[in-house]
Amino acid sequence: MIGRLRGTLAAAGTERVVIDVGGVGYEVGVAGRTFVELPGVGSEVVLHTHLHVREDQMALYGFMTSEDRDLFQLLLGVSGVGPKVALAILATMTSDDLRRVVISDDVAALTAVPGIGKRSAQKLLLELRPKLDVPDGALRSSGPMGEVRTALEGLGYQSDEISGALRELPVDLTVEEMLRRSLQALGRRGDQ
Repeated sequence: MIGRLRGTLAAAGTERVVIDVGGVGYEVGVAGRTFVELPGVGSEVVLHTHLHVREDQMALYGFMTSEDRDLFQLLLGVSGVGPKVALAILATMTSDDLRRVVISDDVAALTAVPGIGKRSAQKLLLELRPKLDVPDGALRSSGPMGEVRTALEGLGYQSDEISGALRELPVDLTVEEMLRRSLQALGRRGDQ
């Protein structure tokens, strides 16, 4: 197993990078968020990696933090989630965002990820609850974040704006308070 690479960033693309480690170039798949955090070509870089082995292929995936790599591995443990979908989730959400989505039962936030439909999102939420060690008291069956997201969509806000506003909210608020705070945050962003 290759758990970490330290070397020179030899080439960078939005989905793959090449890390030169002692004269050997390792091709590593990366999520969009990881790509943005990388230094320039020619700089030293450290990536925490996961070697994904299938019958017909071995692929190496890299992340800036071990937390992101662990979350990627956790996502791969969910039935029906492969590397492509796991990378798409990590490109749009941090581990805290994903935990918040699971706690609030926010199906709409997961369907905003490319490649995930409503049924897949519901299945993901069910399978991720025990894996993320979400306390039973924290789960909300009505999905208040989902209700707030739906209300904001009805007001004409875009998905990325809504995600940014919801990311800052604590999950222990009422739907009305979450909606009020979200609208305040969106109003502040609109003034800038």
